[in-house]
Amino acid sequence: MPARFRLAFRALRHRDLRLFYSGQAVSLVGTWMQQVAMSWLVYRLTGSALLLGVISFASQFPSFLMAPFAGALADRWSRYRMVVATQILSMVQATVLATLVMTDVVAVWHLVVLAVMMGLINGVDVPARQALMIRLIGSSDDLPNAIALNSSMFNAARLVGPAFGGLLIGIVGEGPVFVINALSYAGVLWALAMLRLPREPGRPAGAVLQTIAEGFRYALGSPPIRDLLVLLSLVSLIGIPYVVLFPVFAADVLGGDARTLGLLTSSAGAGSLIGALALASRSTVRGLGRIIAWGTGLFGLSLVTFAFSRHLLLSCALLVLSGCSMIVVSASINTVLQTIVKEEMRGRIMALYTMAFVGTTPIGGLVGGAIANRVGAPAAVVMGGLGCMGVSAWAVWRFPALRDLIRPIYAELGIIPEVATGLQSVSEMRPRA
Repeated sequence: MPARFRLAFRALRHRDLRLFYSGQAVSLVGTWMQQVAMSWLVYRLTGSALLLGVISFASQFPSFLMAPFAGALADRWSRYRMVVATQILSMVQATVLATLVMTDVVAVWHLVVLAVMMGLINGVDVPARQALMIRLIGSSDDLPNAIALNSSMFNAARLVGPAFGGLLIGIVGEGPVFVINALSYAGVLWALAMLRLPREPGRPAGAVLQTIAEGFRYALGSPPIRDLLVLLSLVSLIGIPYVVLFPVFAADVLGGDARTLGLLTSSAGAGSLIGALALASRSTVRGLGRIIAWGTGLFGLSLVTFAFSRHLLLSCALLVLSGCSMIVVSASINTVLQTIVKEEMRGRIMALYTMAFVGTTPIGGLVGGAIANRVGAPAAVVMGGLGCMGVSAWAVWRFPALRDLIRPIYAELGIIPEVATGLQSVSEMRPRA
């Protein structure tokens, strides 16, 4: 087996991680199939770009509200049990949606309510699942690789799910797609049942609001954590919501159908998979700051160019580029945050990451849908792309100063401080003797 391949998949030597990722892979394919089916169903029923933004807002903004509480609880409760509970609730939500569509009684207000339900579930699931990852591998040595592989799995599903979902919608309609997603949760629940996790250590309990406040103070008092979260929030607010407008581009700009929508979504997923695998094959953290800064600019440029494209193949190629650059930025930020955060704060910082990455996106989707309704989807995407390029310019100016600020954090954690500048392999990040 080539050394580069072994390096890229080194975290999979851990049994529990392999099991968890195998179950997640099945479930995520179903999730992406449902997402493309949901978007197409809403646009078919209403023909409104604004309502696409409303559904996106309803499905994601509750995560912004739930994440701080979930992060505080993840630092006090069993993260494993929290993830099991969220997966069961996700199966229930998917089953209700499939039933409504298959019985042909679904209305837009049903979709909004179920989207809110999923947003609340994800607001608990994402911080708990991210914080659980360290226990699936047992040590921090393979954590950056595990994060990159998690992104790879997510985007491999994003590549397969929408393409398969778009094909099925064209043949049998949206209903069977929702049924498949409901059934897919059996895979992840089986994997969770098979895990052999050690007993979780006891954690100090206190007032939940006080625990949440401690997390915010910790993040705001650390310039590297604060600036990374600010960058991710801005990009999620003004850039990522372009995905909400895919049905408009598929039907009105490119003159296609549900298969075109699936192809566009899969193209962005293919790019994201390429970017995630490239990160997984890295053996050091060297240069992640520059990658985050310049990747943001490349993401913005790809959006601006995509907005002007009227050819399907060119649009797909540009979405590959946008997906690649975006996942490199988000996964790199996740890696840096999980590397420098204290274990007792991990759940709360991952909650803030969820708020920045997932929670702000629906606000942008709602605003983007409203702008697209007034001036057209291409103009709305151009605005978002230009905004991301501005954020990139700020990051290029700001990030060099953060390298020195990370050093005290590593010193406090007892980790070799040179890692903060990326001069050392991730595998060498061990506590001082």
